[in-house]
Amino acid sequence: MIEVENLTKRYGSLTAVRDISFTVEKGEIVGFLGPNGAGKTTTMRVLTCFLSATEGSARVAGFDIFDEPHEVKKRIGYLPEAPPIYRDMRVRTYLDF
Repeated sequence: MIEVENLTKRYGSLTAVRDISFTVEKGEIVGFLGPNGAGKTTTMRVLTCFLSATEGSARVAGFDIFDEPHEVKKRIGYLPEAPPIYRDMRVRTYLDF
């Protein structure tokens, strides 16, 4: 289950994601749709603990994304459009990351 409450992400004076709330139940499949700049990627980066939020809260599988990011990362998979490549990492280390 994913629970998001009043999540906001700001970059200085720019608000990328403003006060979103939603719940995804276990077994549900969801997608984010919207034009470029709507906040889809930012939302995913916050939920997968690659970015911190400015305000709000979120839990993945019962774990707080801010307080327990390692537990969240163990339970969620995320493949961005342009995945980062760390040439100095071995495959096992990259997968654990």
